[in-house]
Amino acid sequence: MIGAGEIGGPTLSQACATSARLLAHAALEVASGQKHCVLAIACDRTSNGPHIYYPDPQGPGGRGTAEDWVWDNFNHDPYAGNPMLQTAENVAREAHITREEQEALSLLRHEQYQEALADGRAFQRRYMVAVELPKKGAAPIEADEGIRATTREGLAKQRPVKDGGIVTSGTQTYPADGNAGIIVCTKDRAKEIAGSDAPPVRLLSYGEARVGKGMMPAAVVPAANDALARAGVRLEDVRAIKTHNPFAVNDLFFCRQTGIKPEAMNRFGSPLVYGHPQGPTGARLVIELIEELVLRGGGTGLYTGCAAGDTAMAVVVQVG
Repeated sequence: MIGAGEIGGPTLSQACATSARLLAHAALEVASGQKHCVLAIACDRTSNGPHIYYPDPQGPGGRGTAEDWVWDNFNHDPYAGNPMLQTAENVAREAHITREEQEALSLLRHEQYQEALADGRAFQRRYMVAVELPKKGAAPIEADEGIRATTREGLAKQRPVKDGGIVTSGTQTYPADGNAGIIVCTKDRAKEIAGSDAPPVRLLSYGEARVGKGMMPAAVVPAANDALARAGVRLEDVRAIKTHNPFAVNDLFFCRQTGIKPEAMNRFGSPLVYGHPQGPTGARLVIELIEELVLRGGGTGLYTGCAAGDTAMAVVVQVG
């Protein structure tokens, strides 16, 4: 569909860590000399994912069985035995994170997102392109859709999603669709593509971690520590941080554990604001991280994000 029918490659899937895994896979191929240039494409449609039907003539009345890849995983982790929402409740309870803290964090992220929309979406236009839809007469998609108006008063009025819980629809993300692509290549190939005047961007390391059953939001911290250690970089030397935060609990836990202030990370917004397509979410965040570092005149950046019930992956990049 993109006019590259002669190019082959694998399909990788690792829930919300898919983008980090794509980058790691591409970088390892380039570093080993197997490839000189790799296009890593991440795409997802969580608003209407695959609905699969398995025929079963021996079933009652000949009825088959069905599987919903997206919602079955959101609603039931086969390992921990709980829905993804429960992981946020678990970490909030253990770390003593309050509903009020979550609402304040969500409001902050929405305020930061406004900076990405300033000057006619100047920041987003650095990397986001309009997409023409194949449907006749359909207008092109030029910007994020589905952004919810968020106020302090509105957040306070919402009921918890789970009975007895404290996470509301305003302090968690929502299903969204998206596509993202990143070229990973050698230094010489990068100069050919971007020109010698473009600031060099290096993927320094990636890291991963797994925590206790049903404690997914907590995994972002050890994953970040793993990536930083592999890169030989201290957290205090990182100039920009982006996180995949399906729940406000994620960022609050990260800040509690690291001492980073909430306002010092996720400048220009995060998935808590613009939604949660599992595959490309991390790629978009890494792209925004790179663009933010360019605006800052270079430096080292950290991306970390949770995935699949109790895991997380992280990436460290450096912009010259």
